Parts: sequence; C-alpha cells; structure tokens
Amino acid sequence: MEKVTETVRRSRMRWYICGLLFFATSINYIDRQVLGLLKPFISHELGWTEADFGWIISAFQASYAIMMPVAGRVVDWLGPKIGYAIAIVIWSAAAMSTSLARSVAQFAAARFALGIGESANFPAAIRTVADWFPQQERALATGLFNSGTNVGALVAPLLVPWVTVRFGWRAAFLFTGGLVIIWLILWFTGYRQPPGQAVKTDAKPEARVSYATLLRDRGAWAFLLAKFLTDPVWWFYLYWLPGFLNSKFGLNLASIGPPLVAVYLVADGGSIAGGWFSSFLLKKGWTPNRARKTAMLVCGLAVTGVMFVPLAAGNLWLTVALIGLATGAHQGWSANLFTLPSDLFPQRAVGTMVGLGGLGGAVGGMLVAPMVGYWLDFSHGSYEPLFVTAGSMYLIALAFIHMLVPKLERRAESIS
Repeated sequence: MEKVTETVRRSRMRWYICGLLFFATSINYIDRQVLGLLKPFISHELGWTEADFGWIISAFQASYAIMMPVAGRVVDWLGPKIGYAIAIVIWSAAAMSTSLARSVAQFAAARFALGIGESANFPAAIRTVADWFPQQERALATGLFNSGTNVGALVAPLLVPWVTVRFGWRAAFLFTGGLVIIWLILWFTGYRQPPGQAVKTDAKPEARVSYATLLRDRGAWAFLLAKFLTDPVWWFYLYWLPGFLNSKFGLNLASIGPPLVAVYLVADGGSIAGGWFSSFLLKKGWTPNRARKTAMLVCGLAVTGVMFVPLAAGNLWLTVALIGLATGAHQGWSANLFTLPSDLFPQRAVGTMVGLGGLGGAVGGMLVAPMVGYWLDFSHGSYEPLFVTAGSMYLIALAFIHMLVPKLERRAESIS
C-alpha cells in the first residue's frame, strides 16, 4: 500500500511540474505577443515602417539564435530548477525595459535582451519533461505545456488592450513582465528532484555530448532543419497577424481581441490534440517512428488550409477559421517535433539538442522577419504570397525528417 501511495504521489508531482512549465510558457508568449498587439498603435505614434518593425523582430531572433545553444548547455549544466529561474528573471526584466524605449534602436535593444532570456524556455521545459515523464507520455506532456504558447497569445489580446486603454502602452510592458513573480514563488516552493535522480556526492558526472558529436548525427540535422523551416511561420502569425487584421479588416486595439482569441484558442486545442494523438498511437503499439511521423503528417496536411486565405474574399471569420486551423496544426506539429530530441538522444543531451534546434528556428525567423517587412512595404500590404508560403513549409520539413532519419528509434544508439 505504501508503494502504491508513493507511485500516486510521484505521478501527481510530474503533472504539477508540467503545469508550472505551462505557466512559464504562457508568460513567455504574453511577453512576446505584447509588441505585436501594440504594433499598429506604436507604429502610428512613432512612425515605424513595416521594415522597421521587421528589424526589431529580427533583433529578438538574432539573440534567440545566438543564445539557444548556450541556453541548452547551461540548462544541462545547472539543471532545470536553477537554469529556468535565471532565464525567466532575465526575460521579464527585458520585457519591462521595453517600456522605456523611444526609438527603433532602443526597441531593438530591448527585444535583443528579451531573446537572451527567452531562449532558455524550451530547452529547460523539454529537459524537465525528459526528466519526469516516460517516453509514451512525453508528447502529451509537451503538448500540454506547449499549449501555454497559445494561452499566452490568447490572454494577451484580452489583457493588453485593457491595460493600454487605462494606463498607456508603456504600462502594458511593465504589467505583463511582472507576472514572473508568481511563477518564481510556485517554482521554488513546488519543484522537486525527479524520482530516481537524487544527487550523489560520490557519483561521477555524466559526460556531456559535444556539439561536434551531435552535428555529425543525421537526427540532429533533421530536427534543426525542421525548426528552421517551420518556426518562422509561427513567428509570422505571432507578430504580423494583428497588423494583418488591422490593415485588411480595420480592427483596432479595442476590437482585435475576439478574432485573436479565436485563433489561439484553436491553436491551444491543436497543441494538446497533436501530443495526445502520437501518445495514443504509441499506447496502441505503434513504434515511435510511425506514431510521430503520422501525427506530423496529419498536422502538415491541416496547415495547408491557410493557403486559401486569399480566397476568403474579405470574410473575417472565414479568414480566422483558416488561420486558426493552421496555428492549431502548427502547435500539434511542434508538440511532436519537440519530442524528437528525447526520442533520438540520451537524456544528458536533450537540453543541448533542443537549443541547437532553437538556433535553427531562430535563424530562420531572423532572416524572414526583415524580408516580410520589406515585402509588405514594397507590395503595399500584400499578405497573400506569405500565407501560401506558410502553408507549404511543414510537408517540406517532414520530407527532410524522413529522408534524414528513416527510423527515429535507432538514432540514439549512435551517440556516445
């Protein structure tokens, strides 16, 4: 009976930890979403062009790209408890510092600092999932905490306009950045060492897997390329969707909330459903290779609906439905993509590998953001080719994954 009670306690603890990962990821995306929501308002006040906004976003992506491999290494070194806490303090301080910015260069500097802290979120969260969850539950746990990206993006359109209307746009950055205090209290009072991983003073530390070793593995390149191709699509939705809705449908800060909430509510469901689907297939006896790739194929096919946004003929809610389907499918895709490092590599390398993948995604975003800005300035706001491109990336990425890693479950054996 005592053994059963201990098992139940540990099971409850890991889902509580997953809840804290969800909360941190929600804060992460609230802090990211604020600038996109306020972009039409700030652009009017400060005279930004679309290219100016693109370079501000690129500054965030640049630091995110630089720090992702470093952040993954630091998380593997310090462990998730301390590493995650340091990161969230850094990014919240940077988010609040945006309230002091007055020029494009100052906004870019604040976003650069934000990227330094936020780069650790996913390496720390994925490492925590790998520590606490068995393989058959990791995609579901990842989908649950990753749904925080959508909850953050969902809460922001409700919270930010309310704060901005009453206290001004600078106060919005201060308020959202301050949410970290609640998380830190819960994290330090609730996080425990994972069962079976108690620290032994006489134990030799596990040898770390080098970057050179990882980059010689085809599985690492599959993960990195998939992130490079598909992460910029999510950044496009996160940062440019409010401007698209403003320019195409005339939605202002007071009226933009419901469409954005609808988009990210669907995305939230997609994150959980995508993780659940592959976990369901695994429990049915499917191999990780078949389960992960089948789930990613379903998501990649669903994303293609966004290519029909240009045919929505100015119908707001049809447009919202198509974009919502794409964001939901993206999050289902991400829930499975994020499990690949823990499927492919030893546990001690998971944080580092997620960091390398984040580097690929951030470099893609860094390159794409200015291109989107210049294109919109040049084409006078033609979003249609951007949606067509966004809808095609996932099937291309899956083709690369399958070509580089025909059998997912066999890759970990080559890492030593």
